[in-house]
Amino acid sequence: MSSDNLPEKTPGERAVATEEPTPDPGLPAHEWRPTDVSPRAERRAERQVAGLFGLAILGSIGFIVSYVVFGVGDNPDTIANLGASNLMLGLCLAVTLLGMGAGMIQWARKLMGDHEIVEMRHTASSSQEDRQAAVAILQTGLEESGLARRPLIRNTLLAAGGVLGVLPIIMLRDLGPLPGDKLDHTLWDLNTWTPEMQAWWQTQNRTVQRVVRDVVGTPIKVTDLVVGDLVNAEPEVMFASDDTTQEALVEGTDLLVAKSKAAVVLHRMLPGDIVSTQTRNCSVYGIVCYSKICTHVGCPISLNERTTHHLLCPCHQSTFDLTDSGRVLFGPAARALPQLELTVDDEGYLAAKGDFTEPVGPSFWERG
Repeated sequence: MSSDNLPEKTPGERAVATEEPTPDPGLPAHEWRPTDVSPRAERRAERQVAGLFGLAILGSIGFIVSYVVFGVGDNPDTIANLGASNLMLGLCLAVTLLGMGAGMIQWARKLMGDHEIVEMRHTASSSQEDRQAAVAILQTGLEESGLARRPLIRNTLLAAGGVLGVLPIIMLRDLGPLPGDKLDHTLWDLNTWTPEMQAWWQTQNRTVQRVVRDVVGTPIKVTDLVVGDLVNAEPEVMFASDDTTQEALVEGTDLLVAKSKAAVVLHRMLPGDIVSTQTRNCSVYGIVCYSKICTHVGCPISLNERTTHHLLCPCHQSTFDLTDSGRVLFGPAARALPQLELTVDDEGYLAAKGDFTEPVGPSFWERG
């Protein structure tokens, strides 16, 4: 029939004829991987994964060997040795992590279960049935990963992970020795002084060490402080006139380290404001003395609330009560400030009877 003889379509019929058909909302046909259909390809992929895990093992072993051969930590002053050791340690660690990561990716892409899953949205709180189904899915995933039936991959993965876990233990050596009892003693303890320091002390003809102002080293009398005052102070030995004696304060200890450990703050309040019996026994005329080092991470404390006698650390806002043995009132600090027992010498100057009541500085693992 000629098109000229066909009846003309209405506008509505022409619109229906030009509409596109509804696209197929389904997923395309699943394409199986070579390892799913070829045992030979599966074995080859398994060897590839095991080889990558083996590469990670070699990288970890190379890290340990480089650490020992270059003597990391033994020769820190040798720039060439330090550069070579850092290069080798970095390369070996990179090989280890690359082997582990690439092996896991290859394992997941070629050997683990390959399923297309559509999951409907659900409420935030799953029902007990859904939880049991999730556990079942995890169990299925574990079975499909093939750990039970692929001992070569399982064993090389465990070996690579085990050797990798040794590396942080090796690097812990660079953190240095444990503090031991070094924090238990400061320059306030005369028994820790070297023979040179003891010789200087004998020239002073005194039995107690004075508390002097920081920076200037001026001895402090009780009458120099008024209620509410906060003074940064040091042991007088830090201002010994003999420079050689200062360098020999504590054998094997840096002068600045010794100074930081012995730093204190003096604060005067009315004797009736003191709450703790221990604080009262360690004070003189309402003057108390505490370590200046915060027991959180070791920041120097200097912010004083005159009316409440609270001492605030500016780093993380730990607050200590100077009327009650330096007790922690607020913040992350785990223990009270160590206190120094004060006395007044024959000339009316403030002095320390001995060392702090407990170790100074931030809390460490030996104290919990």
